[in-house]
Amino acid sequence: MLGFVPPLVLGIVGIIAVLLLVGLLIINRYKVAGPNEAYIVTGRKGKEVRNPETGEISTDLSGQKVVMGGGVFVMPFVQRLHVLDLSSRRIMVQIRGAVSGQGVKLNLDGVAIVKVGGNEDSIRAAAQRFLTQQDEIETFTQETLAGSLRSIVGALSVEQIIRDRAAFAQSVADESESSLTGQGLVLDTFQIQDITDDGTYLSDLGRPESAKVGRLAAIAEANARQEAEQARIAAEQQIAIAERELSLKNAEIKAETDAAQATAAAAGPLAQADRDQAILAEQEKVAVRQAALKERQLDTEVRKPADAERYRVETEAEARRTSAIRQADANRAASIAKAEADAETARLTGEGDKSRRSALAEAEAIEGARRGEAEKARRIAEAEATRAEGEAEAAAILAKGEAEAEAMNKRAEAFARYNEAAVLQMLVEVLPQVAEKVAAPMAGIDKLTVVSTDGAGAVPKQVTNNVVQTMELIKNTTGVDLTKLVAKYSEEATDSIGQGSNGHNTAG
Repeated sequence: MLGFVPPLVLGIVGIIAVLLLVGLLIINRYKVAGPNEAYIVTGRKGKEVRNPETGEISTDLSGQKVVMGGGVFVMPFVQRLHVLDLSSRRIMVQIRGAVSGQGVKLNLDGVAIVKVGGNEDSIRAAAQRFLTQQDEIETFTQETLAGSLRSIVGALSVEQIIRDRAAFAQSVADESESSLTGQGLVLDTFQIQDITDDGTYLSDLGRPESAKVGRLAAIAEANARQEAEQARIAAEQQIAIAERELSLKNAEIKAETDAAQATAAAAGPLAQADRDQAILAEQEKVAVRQAALKERQLDTEVRKPADAERYRVETEAEARRTSAIRQADANRAASIAKAEADAETARLTGEGDKSRRSALAEAEAIEGARRGEAEKARRIAEAEATRAEGEAEAAAILAKGEAEAEAMNKRAEAFARYNEAAVLQMLVEVLPQVAEKVAAPMAGIDKLTVVSTDGAGAVPKQVTNNVVQTMELIKNTTGVDLTKLVAKYSEEATDSIGQGSNGHNTAG
């Protein structure tokens, strides 16, 4: 079948196959080192080096190619690739019974971080010693550090080792550095974790300091307790002061509240008394107006008609008197004329004087009788007028009395509705006026000489006695004992305050 494939195609397929084989070979033989790996490619011969002392010729390690973090093509059959782990190793170091400079046996625990050096010489040295037994790096490092520890511990005291562990660890690192570096290793860090001994030296070493620290701790604890106790006492004092202020404030508020409640409780009766007084005053005004109206009605209906009747009677009496006088004058003139005529006649007849005198006496008698009748009529008219006026005044007084009686009845009804507190208030309001009236006569005295063992104090005492006597007079005349009334009201007020206080205390 191959005889039918063109030769050109066979050539192309062959070239492609060769290229694929070359590519696979390159991919298979090209190696890239990891960040913690070092490739060591061997296969080349190193340079010859002559020892200047012995003249012996040897080959150095330059024939080993070291690759870190890069790639390298390892030629097949002529070169060989080796891998060295560059990772850090954590190595525990323990020594027991290390004798210090004072002869004290110590047990030390430490930890070291060791890795292969990062340069080509260190890698070549480490590869030469540990490439096929990299686990031995830990054992080698432990033995090296343990020897250095024992050497350093023997040169130091226990106190120096304990108090300056960093310097002690650095001394160990410096002591072992040359040994590790020659093996291509680098000691990153070395720390002393624990130092113990088989006896009680270390515990005894810390006892004075522990005692000192314990004493200081006890003193500090006592001071703290003292400060806490003082703070507690100060806080309790502040609380007591605050409670006292609160109690005083509560008492003040209670006193103000009680005063306000008492004022509010008294406001009702006082307001009712004020309203009753206002009603009484209005009723009194109405009674006065009714009396005035009754007075005007009496003037209109009784007094003025009585005056008119009196005037009519007087006028008629005066007219009758005038008429009687005139009639008497006329009669007297006629009698005189007649008497004169008769006297003249008598004189002419011989009995003139006697007849004339008789006529004059008769005329005078008639005149006197007529005057008496006129005076009687006048007096009867005046009596009628006086009677009418008296009746009018009596009617007016009767109406005024009825109005005052009605006002007094309404006032008594208003007083009956008052409670004792209102009556007491009214009486107390009147007492200063009574005292003023009692002391009024003394106010008019220009000069006063007091003859008494009490001196000038006898004057107000006299005023007080007058007030007491006035109260006694009110008691005797009206039956109202102001002293007992005031005492009774004071006892009731005291009892109500006491009951309010007891009730408050019981509630509290």
